[in-house]
Amino acid sequence: MSKVKKSIYDVLRGSFLTNESAFKNWRMIIFVVALLLIMISNAHSADKKVLKISELNKLKRELRAEYIDTQTTLMRMKMESNIRQKAKKMGLQPAKTPPKRIKVISKD
Repeated sequence: MSKVKKSIYDVLRGSFLTNESAFKNWRMIIFVVALLLIMISNAHSADKKVLKISELNKLKRELRAEYIDTQTTLMRMKMESNIRQKAKKMGLQPAKTPPKRIKVISKD
């Protein structure tokens, strides 16, 4: 067998894990597995954050629409014609004479 075929055969058989220098190989394998686990957990964490951000953006759009709707309703309620109608229902009428300005002169 050529050297390349033998090395490929040894890797497929797993003899690199059982020979005399296996301790060095095991340390490297454990290190690589730990890095892979960290990478996978970071990817899942990033996915969770992306989903949370999209949910919060959706909630923000809904709240903004509700705010605009409430603001529109408030502006309609503040209109003078609307206030006059409500006052008329209560039996109130607008004043016939305009209001007068009162000046206060204080002596220090």
